[in-house]
Amino acid sequence: MPGRVTVKDVAAQAGVSAMTVSYAFNRPGRVAEDTRRRVLEVADRLGYRPDRTARALRSGRSGQLGVVLGEHLSYAFDDPQAAQFLAGVADVCVEDGLGMVLIPTVGDSGDVDRVRDAAVDAYVLWTTTDDDPVLAAVGASGRPAAVQGGPARPGIARVGPDDRAAAAAVAAAALAGGGTPVVVSFPLDRSRAAVVGPAAGLPGRVPFPVTRERLAGYRDAVTAAGRDWATVPVAVVERNERAQGAWAARALGLGAGAVVLAMSDELALGVHAELGGRPARITGWDASAPALAAGIVSVTNPLRAQGRACARAALDPSAPIPEVVWEVAGGPSQGISPSRS
Repeated sequence: MPGRVTVKDVAAQAGVSAMTVSYAFNRPGRVAEDTRRRVLEVADRLGYRPDRTARALRSGRSGQLGVVLGEHLSYAFDDPQAAQFLAGVADVCVEDGLGMVLIPTVGDSGDVDRVRDAAVDAYVLWTTTDDDPVLAAVGASGRPAAVQGGPARPGIARVGPDDRAAAAAVAAAALAGGGTPVVVSFPLDRSRAAVVGPAAGLPGRVPFPVTRERLAGYRDAVTAAGRDWATVPVAVVERNERAQGAWAARALGLGAGAVVLAMSDELALGVHAELGGRPARITGWDASAPALAAGIVSVTNPLRAQGRACARAALDPSAPIPEVVWEVAGGPSQGISPSRS
């Protein structure tokens, strides 16, 4: 058949209406199985393929879910917790027959355009800062969105645990045996500057909500243990990597008796490796198998489930947001009493 094959050509050969051909491809539940099979066989023989781009333009939907990382693209593959979160988003995309578009933002002038111009139906955002202009771009897009960890914004669903309560619980568990507390912190702001200094003034107006809430929780536990929070040494890292945890251990000059409050298992494992067996109590976050095996006290943080919840909330803004349940787990005895939120 010369020229481009159309829906009408398939309909004529299959002995059905053009609408039936459209339903056979796009809404198969509305077509009898025998009829759909006949339409698909004719389409295959004629070389007909539906124009997905045109269909998207007509419907106003792309069939794609955008995931805004707030990190370089390689972070999605290098960070084990980010990978778990993305796997949860992918689970929902598979269930709903959607594609997933990764949209990295790196703090340059192109971030807003990159996010705003993405051909997606909804957004899922990895935790970011209060002052991230991408948040305003997502909010102004008119497309539904959900964010893991925050910040909370009208029209953007938030999924995540009570970071402050969990941080206070894990720090209290580690400080119960005494010792000198130190903190290995996520970045404080979008500059991601690595700094070492006392905790005085922290968390203050730290724009990363996850960092801010965990610092507040550590402060609660340190103060409750009768220690002066203002004098607690803090090492702020640039990225969530084991090498950064090792750097923090060196920068803090850690020795015996230290109680290291690290904001992730990756950072905690870096500290653990750098100490090389020197006695210290170390806390982490995410309760990963390597951290628990190393005797690190950690917080369960079901990121795959949070990825699923974010995707569902973005695709259906009317859906209820599930509570994220956390526990304190691990340590040398593997038996610290759990706390929940």
